[in-house]
Amino acid sequence: MKQAKLLTPAEYKRLAAVVDSLRHSTRNHTAVALSFYAGLRACEIAALRIGDVFDAQGQPKDTFYLSAAQTKGSESCTVLVNKRLRQQLARYAAQYPKHVLKPAAPLLFSAKGGGFSAQTVVNLFQRLYRFAAINGASSHSGRRQFVTELADKGINARIVQALARHKHLSTTQRYIDINDNKLRAAIELLN
Repeated sequence: MKQAKLLTPAEYKRLAAVVDSLRHSTRNHTAVALSFYAGLRACEIAALRIGDVFDAQGQPKDTFYLSAAQTKGSESCTVLVNKRLRQQLARYAAQYPKHVLKPAAPLLFSAKGGGFSAQTVVNLFQRLYRFAAINGASSHSGRRQFVTELADKGINARIVQALARHKHLSTTQRYIDINDNKLRAAIELLN
């Protein structure tokens, strides 16, 4: 099974620059942040409603819940919001202050006002990566990056599994990138 590409820091900067250069940059940065900082799948990003991620005053929540209907595995789950994602959601709220007060409205909306489908999210990521000249990346790259970065920072595998919302640890392990530099760094930890 081919894995989604992990982005280098330079590629991530190019991606951010491309998002900045296009219409709806705040909306698109939010989609990217949900993928990279919460590990959400395209179908989960598309299913989000304003009330899922913002409180009644339009402030970002620090935790939100995905119903069974919003997830790939048809099981409800909890998503924790880190500092970087919370900052992006605050920028979203500042950009769209009236929209964030409509709890039933889709989080990601098109120019015509409708919500995104999972395929629309996939297409958005394809377009952004193509414009940034990043080959091999997909809507799943952010999710894979989320899991790999947690593992690289030494987070316990069971915690990574829970944050990724995987049923099986073996699934989480398939997401984690292993390369020669990481192997070399690991053996250098021995005394």
